Amino acid sequence: MNRVSVDDVKNSIQPAAVMRPLTDALGLTDVAINYYELEPGDSFAFAYHSHEVQEEVFFIISGTATFETADGPVAVGPNEAVRFDRGEFQRGWNRGEDTVRALALGAPLEYGTQEKLRYCDACDAETDTDLSAAADGEDAVVAHCVECGAETGRWYRGSMDGEVP
Repeated sequence: MNRVSVDDVKNSIQPAAVMRPLTDALGLTDVAINYYELEPGDSFAFAYHSHEVQEEVFFIISGTATFETADGPVAVGPNEAVRFDRGEFQRGWNRGEDTVRALALGAPLEYGTQEKLRYCDACDAETDTDLSAAADGEDAVVAHCVECGAETGRWYRGSMDGEVP
């Protein structure tokens, strides 16, 4: 048996105020579990994305998360869950005024190929995105357009989508 307090797991750099990866802390080998707290305007993910191999479930503990989907926005409230199949594009946001607390579960543990779409000003289009650590050594994750190389977002620990705190 493995037991962990969410508060003891280090916060990850994400477009959410809090994202604590529980997978390694619990010694999981077949499923990914992440705990999130989204302040108003925060997102679960860096981009509108799909997973080639992994299906994903979000269980909303409190607040309301709004997911961008191919069929339009889907609001998911407290004590509700939503499942996204392999290859299904989605991105969840906190569009409300209250903090969203949620668990994200993905299985199998591997993503496979993950297509990530973000808006690129230089291309004036949604383009595939590469994510990497900041080249200048700063503690940040940076998104670049695959088409032209333009920076489309930069996140710091606890920052909102692409904004510098």
